[in-house]
Amino acid sequence: MNQIDLDRIQEILVAAATDIGLKILAAIVFWVVGSAVSVTLNILLVIGILGYFGIQTTSFATLIATAGIAIGAAWAGLLSNFAAGVFVIVLRPFKVGDFVTAGGVTRTVKEIGLFSSTIYTPDNIATMVGNTKILGDTIQNFSNSSYRRVDLKCQLSGAADQIAAMQLLREKISAIPNALQDPTVEVNILEFNLVGPVLAVRPYCNNDRYWQVYFDSNRVMSEALTTAGFPAPVATQNMAMKQS
Repeated sequence: MNQIDLDRIQEILVAAATDIGLKILAAIVFWVVGSAVSVTLNILLVIGILGYFGIQTTSFATLIATAGIAIGAAWAGLLSNFAAGVFVIVLRPFKVGDFVTAGGVTRTVKEIGLFSSTIYTPDNIATMVGNTKILGDTIQNFSNSSYRRVDLKCQLSGAADQIAAMQLLREKISAIPNALQDPTVEVNILEFNLVGPVLAVRPYCNNDRYWQVYFDSNRVMSEALTTAGFPAPVATQNMAMKQS
């Protein structure tokens, strides 16, 4: 079976799953609405009977109406999360085990549910995020690509040899374990401040080695520049005294 046949089968399965999911969602909506209407009619019937016997029902009716609004809002939120959960499962912007930013949370996806998804934060806290919030926000899936870039900055002294420093950092960071050679390490001047030039240091690595390369790069930048005798970046300020 070639790739074209597999793609066609996948399209058919996705279309069928979407159709079934929408029908299930519609059925649930009709069931909820029908139940709500039935309960409302029964309540109105009870209130009408009590009123017929002369019992004051104004406060009771207000309480029931308020509770009905609260319950309706809760059901609306549940249905919204359920619908979003169906689309997350069908469209598959991420899967369990992917490293993502979704719903304002960044880390590994542990579970995808119909109403919420569970994402473990960097400090290993299980965070349940409503599927409506996930679909309503930007989703970044870092696991879609086999590698990613590590973005770091390195402050140089204004008295430092910029070209020599950049060449040194390229060589040293390229030698870090798990730093990719293709794409190669990028070291360029990013900006200038009062201390001196700020270098953008950007090695590439596989997703599962990101933090190791991140911390090793910071260590190598400090050690390499110090060992090579580059001046430490120190903020200086000139003051002029004027006698009145």
